[in-house]
Amino acid sequence: MEDSVDSVVDRALDSAAAEQAERTAAVGPASLSRRRMGVLFVAAATVYLLDMVTKYLAVRYLTGHDPVPVVDGLLRLRLVRNPGAAFGIGVNMTIVFTLVAMVVVGVILRMARRLYSVPWAIAFGLLLGGALGNLTDRVFRPPAVLRGHVVDFLELPYWPVFNIADSAIVIGGCLMVVLSFRGLQPDGRVSRD
Repeated sequence: MEDSVDSVVDRALDSAAAEQAERTAAVGPASLSRRRMGVLFVAAATVYLLDMVTKYLAVRYLTGHDPVPVVDGLLRLRLVRNPGAAFGIGVNMTIVFTLVAMVVVGVILRMARRLYSVPWAIAFGLLLGGALGNLTDRVFRPPAVLRGHVVDFLELPYWPVFNIADSAIVIGGCLMVVLSFRGLQPDGRVSRD
């Protein structure tokens, strides 16, 4: 009796696995890639919108004001217009950072077509949304086109002032490192090196 129950369960599991394989084959790699691109673009759009809205609010309500404590001793809102990169690096190289951000956006969009991994789509989406957020500042904010200063407003103790885009870039980059160490490739393959 026990053997017959095991064989029934095995046949059911084999049948379910075969049905799943058929569904995956029916969907096809192009459809799977489009789904992952959708995840990437939703993540990027979410980051971009949050970044733009919070920068608008920061400029509107923090201009000309002292820093505003949010969590005493931990987080303050302080408006800073940053002509350089993260941590104030390269203050006189704004146009270089603008061009680098444009290249990063192009590379991400090109790689997006080969994405078959949801975690990588999220990582690239965070990076894309953050890069576009800061790129928008560099292109459209004063003092000049392609030389605009990035709006930063989040201040932690002993840490440079930053924004939502910066946070998304760092989180996306960290996620990429973790995925690489775990052997998960953007195309969905898992390497066992």
